Amino acid sequence: MQIEKVRAAAAAAVAFVPGIIWGASFLFIAEGLEILPPMGVTFVRIALGFATLGLFPAARRPLGRDEWPEIAMLGLTWFAFPLAIFPLAERYVSSALTGLLNGATPLFAVIVAAIIARRPPSRTVLGALSVGLGGLALIAAPTLGQGENAFGSVLLILAALVSYGFAINLAAPLQRRHGALPVIWRALGVALLLTAPFGGPALLEFRWSTIPVLCLLALGVLGTSLANVLMATVAGKFGAGAASSTNFVIPAVAALLGVLLRHESIATASLVGGGLCLVAAWLLSRAPAPSAASRFVRSNAGMKPISDRKLCGPALLKPAAIPSHDS
Repeated sequence: MQIEKVRAAAAAAVAFVPGIIWGASFLFIAEGLEILPPMGVTFVRIALGFATLGLFPAARRPLGRDEWPEIAMLGLTWFAFPLAIFPLAERYVSSALTGLLNGATPLFAVIVAAIIARRPPSRTVLGALSVGLGGLALIAAPTLGQGENAFGSVLLILAALVSYGFAINLAAPLQRRHGALPVIWRALGVALLLTAPFGGPALLEFRWSTIPVLCLLALGVLGTSLANVLMATVAGKFGAGAASSTNFVIPAVAALLGVLLRHESIATASLVGGGLCLVAAWLLSRAPAPSAASRFVRSNAGMKPISDRKLCGPALLKPAAIPSHDS
């Protein structure tokens, strides 16, 4: 019994780390915009994530050619499109608000799953979705008085969350067959190609500043790569329950860092709305969920993947060579 308690505590502690990294990503994006245009930030983070994740043998595990159409779509919906949206939006809305909105990702995963299955959700799920959508409305409400650019940015973020909803439904079966890391690495490679025509020219506008450069490095190396490895380890070794705690960490960390480090303000309505989205995510994680997307939400109620246990052993996750790494 004591060993089980220690194991549960260790799982919770490790699961918090990816959540902290992903929550900090919105701060890193805001800092990166100080030295690069939005598409430059997106391109750099994807390039760094792809390069770093490629150091892990598990990520380079071969996949069949017949998987590439789905992986290509995953590269668009999981990485290229949403990761381009967040820097564009953060020109007009705060990193804290962006992080709060991101907490609604599980809602869109379930909505998209229901549309694909052509089957209405259960009453329990509908209740959770109602709570979450109400929370989204409260988060976005203060931007109505901040001008068209701010409200338009919120709409862009919601479009990114819809994209995540489709990506989650695509990712779940792929990762059950092959594990998380090989799928993520190849999807990042597709996203790198898709963003290169826009991100490459944006690099010409780079301006050196030490703190933003370090934030960009953290955004790419930590959030787009190593946090995925940590989450794959947590899901593989400790199970879905431990991984699910990540979703509740991301919005809180984003809001806290935005307020403390960038002196951003958050309207009371937005804070209440963010709390409602987390309540909805918790309800969804406990509801009966037969669909692939709902299993994904339950195992990691956010935008990050769960991996197959067979690909999460220490030998497979050990880097081939990591020099002395975000999503």
